[in-house]
Amino acid sequence: MSTATASDLAINGGSPVFESNVPFMSVGLTKKDIAAANEVLESGMLRAASKCAALEEAFAEQSDAKFGLTCANGTCALQLAYGVLLERGDEVITPAWTYIATVSMLVAAGAKVVFCDAIEDSYQADPADIERKITPNTKAIAVTHLYGIPVDIDAIEAIAKKHDLKVIYDSAQAHMAEYNRQGIGAFGDACTYSFYATKNLGTGEGGMVTVNDENLAKQIGFLRSHGETDKYLHESIGFNYRMNDITGAIGLSKLETLKPETDRRREVAELYATRIDSIAGVHRPVPTKGSNPAWHLYTCRVDLDALTCTRDEFCAALNKEGVPTAVHYPKPLTEQPAFKDLADQQSTLPVSVKLASCVFCIPIHQNLSDEQAHGVCDALAKVAAAFTK
Repeated sequence: MSTATASDLAINGGSPVFESNVPFMSVGLTKKDIAAANEVLESGMLRAASKCAALEEAFAEQSDAKFGLTCANGTCALQLAYGVLLERGDEVITPAWTYIATVSMLVAAGAKVVFCDAIEDSYQADPADIERKITPNTKAIAVTHLYGIPVDIDAIEAIAKKHDLKVIYDSAQAHMAEYNRQGIGAFGDACTYSFYATKNLGTGEGGMVTVNDENLAKQIGFLRSHGETDKYLHESIGFNYRMNDITGAIGLSKLETLKPETDRRREVAELYATRIDSIAGVHRPVPTKGSNPAWHLYTCRVDLDALTCTRDEFCAALNKEGVPTAVHYPKPLTEQPAFKDLADQQSTLPVSVKLASCVFCIPIHQNLSDEQAHGVCDALAKVAAAFTK
């Protein structure tokens, strides 16, 4: 247990835990990834072709889904899933505590958005609040496996079955996450993924929709490419949301190492959990029962009742100790100007409002050493002790 005082903090002139910052994340391309991209460049086959098809098959298999469809990015993946599963005017329950794309694409699809609250220790959508907010007009549930932690899928699926609702899982941050020893692609009507550069599988841009119904996969495929069912035969309106084979090749290369990289993230998360449980004033994330998170982000909370500082002051002190932080997210979606017409729902979302003032993320990635992880925890303990009431 740290006995540090305010004068010991690096922000106040004390010695930092780290002389230089611990890397917050580990991104970029390996030589193998670059070689895979160069192979496509040299072939001249730049459009969606064999590499995208191979990535669809391999990613779906690894996530326990039957069908995968690559697309331009994770936001497009959401739009494709919503586009085939929802009708304009459908009422959809979705979290206020998530990244904006989950909900903005619902609005773009013409859905009526009803926000549900979060569970404070896991940050995931609260099934009990979803149940409370169901009306005769509710048609679907669209929830996020936030930070790489699966939601309570059993509870969500039971609610959906009871009320005959569709379920879309935004899995942008949850590649390789598991629930009850199955890949998360085994569940719901559709799962959507992002391959943005900072994701656990990052290709720069790119995305994927996985489904378990062949007809649904065909519909998404048509919507992805101008509603085209045959050469120059367009039976419906669609988009051009295709991936290209350069991106597909990079994704295939990265998929080969995703499992061991995810296993390493889990080791770091286990180390963090053991250490942080003994730090007064800081709470770690508590995974949903039965889940095996992918740990895209490791999101903690400061206990504002136990400390003399704000979250931002805590993070500023931690940063000076050589531990970079990030805040995902500084606002619940009800406070975003884009959703000002939905702000009246905020009174029913106390946990989401609270989380915005106390969450912060610490480094987690496959290249973080045990020594660095212990140092991060030492810094957490030092700063927490210095701000203890």
